[in-house]
This record gives sequence, C-alpha cells and structure tokens, in this order.
Amino acid sequence: MQIFSRITKFITEVKVELQKVSWSDRNELIGSTGIVIVSTALLAIFIGIVDLILSRFISILLR
Repeated sequence: MQIFSRITKFITEVKVELQKVSWSDRNELIGSTGIVIVSTALLAIFIGIVDLILSRFISILLR
C-alpha cells in the first residue's frame, strides 16, 4: 500500500509545480511556433543545397 501513497504524493507535487509554471499566451505561442517552422525550413534548404553541392563534387572526383 505504500506504493499508492507515494504515487499520490508524486501526483500532488506535480500539480503544485504545474501551477507555478508561467504559461505562454496564444499570440506568443503562435509567434514562437512560426519562428521554429521558418528556421527549420531554412535549415533544411541549406542542408539540401550543401548536400547537393558535396554529392556533385564527390561524383566528379570519383570519375
């Protein structure tokens, strides 16, 4: 039975800690999500271009 009291204590402490969290408002969340999506897309494009250049360079070297 001690395991159930420990689980109950843990859940209670989690609830208390979650009440202390400073949650973002909707506009801040949407703005941050947009920045992450744009940054990820730009990084993917950059990596794709570098991969294309390096693969062409290596194929030229191996001929």
